[in-house]
Amino acid sequence: MHMDSDISPPLPALVSFAGIQKTFAAPEGDGTLVAVEGVDLTLEEGHILTILGPSGCGKSTLLNMLAGIYKPTRGTVTYRGAQVSGLNLRTGYMTQNDHLLPWRRILANVRAPYEIAGMPRRSATAKAMELIDLVGLTGFENAYPTQVSGGMRKRASLARLLAYNPETLLLDEPFVALDAQLRLAMQAELRSLARRLGKTVLFVTHDVDEAAALGDKCAVFTARPGRIRQVVDIDLPADRDLMTLRQNPDYGRIAAKLWDLVTRESREGRISHET
Repeated sequence: MHMDSDISPPLPALVSFAGIQKTFAAPEGDGTLVAVEGVDLTLEEGHILTILGPSGCGKSTLLNMLAGIYKPTRGTVTYRGAQVSGLNLRTGYMTQNDHLLPWRRILANVRAPYEIAGMPRRSATAKAMELIDLVGLTGFENAYPTQVSGGMRKRASLARLLAYNPETLLLDEPFVALDAQLRLAMQAELRSLARRLGKTVLFVTHDVDEAAALGDKCAVFTARPGRIRQVVDIDLPADRDLMTLRQNPDYGRIAAKLWDLVTRESREGRISHET
């Protein structure tokens, strides 16, 4: 019997990693090094995926493959249903370093993407000022990067990234060098901006607290070769207040689960060695 249904089929994932393996030449020049292996992972549009795991497990390699900088040795990376085969200009990349041009003022740094695109100076300045206001740097637009704090430099770097108007932000431990208070402020700023602007985010971190606070879900990786141990749904409110989140018992439960996952491998390895 045919029955009509009001239930729409789920939308395809914005990002998909299918059967991914990536190998590199070994540093010693003898043989190969497997960075990631057997990775299957999807991300829906408008969501934040945090990627958590030990150093060297291939977290940054995934970002580079989605950006089109690396090609997978095996498997496929797709974006909006199309295989990524060159630079993915719908993504924007931000690393630990802010890469601000020290000889240009904050306004000129944020304006640079518009200038590269050939936008008239007056329009470029107006758009850059909108982004400067959006990230809370109004009043510092005429300062040089060396004249502002580390947190302000990160805000300026984020504003410049947004000037390129990428659909998806690839963030590789961008706040790792900040002190705890600044880091929390930048986490809150990022989550707020991503929701307000409808951005999709892949965020690499070593920090369990950061992974739980920022993500809509978290992919926990094993040590190299990086495989996904588990993808954890972070069932916290979408409009969560990061400043008070640590008081939420649900947050404590999720953080404890992530901590158990990232430490399980070291415990298992120790037990195996002892026996």
